[in-house]
Amino acid sequence: MQPDHGPSTATFCSTPRQACSGRSTSLAARNNYYSKRIRQMKRILLLAGAAAIASALPAVAAEGDPIYNYTLIEADIAEADDETVAAWDAQGWVGGDYNRFWWKTEGAFADGDFDEAEVQALYSRYISKYWDAQIGVRYDLEPKGETYGVIGVQGLAPYFFEVDAAAFVSSSGDVSARFEATGELLFTQRLILEPGVSFDLYAEDDPSRQIGSGLSTAEYSAQLRYEFTRELAPYVELAYEKAYGDTADFQRLETGSDDDTIIKVGLRTMF
Repeated sequence: MQPDHGPSTATFCSTPRQACSGRSTSLAARNNYYSKRIRQMKRILLLAGAAAIASALPAVAAEGDPIYNYTLIEADIAEADDETVAAWDAQGWVGGDYNRFWWKTEGAFADGDFDEAEVQALYSRYISKYWDAQIGVRYDLEPKGETYGVIGVQGLAPYFFEVDAAAFVSSSGDVSARFEATGELLFTQRLILEPGVSFDLYAEDDPSRQIGSGLSTAEYSAQLRYEFTRELAPYVELAYEKAYGDTADFQRLETGSDDDTIIKVGLRTMF
């Protein structure tokens, strides 16, 4: 309900130091109101994601879907910035054709510490042929503990490109997005080249994390793997990482460069 307005009255401050207390109080109250509303919206988004996840498996049973599961894990090592970096990227699901519980995690470990680490828990719902919508939560363990609401889509685009696109809203109100796409080129039934791209975008600058708004970073990669079996494949991957905009400025100040080329050696397992 909007407050009643009385006759318009001009208020003057007799000295430069004297505050117009009525107007200041009104502005502070309004700011407090909007701050509370924003915090409430964040809680609603996170609770909605958690509720959607909790309802995933009962929905599978209700629709009578057979329950299956899938897991893909990639772990590798690389030399970057004169240090050895161990990294992982894994995801999987359990459920049926229409409703699934997805989990995803990725991160990197160097010099005895985690550089970055995140985990996602998502409810996934079939929306069209080859495409699922996803909603849930993400938690970053490093570089700082942060919780996010997640909404996205995942599926198979034309020309058989696997696509994973998601938007994130953190508990502190930061908005970001991530887009990933990969494809496969078969030299033989066992020797496979997988090109890939990924982009990270942010709604605003975050100098504490050396992140700029807009397109922040991108990675262009080519992974060559040999599948001894469908479940086990060693690989070599060439990755080019590039920063853009203000993120590039932050990185140039920190390291003197806004890009890097990395060779990774790893193992891929699927079951």
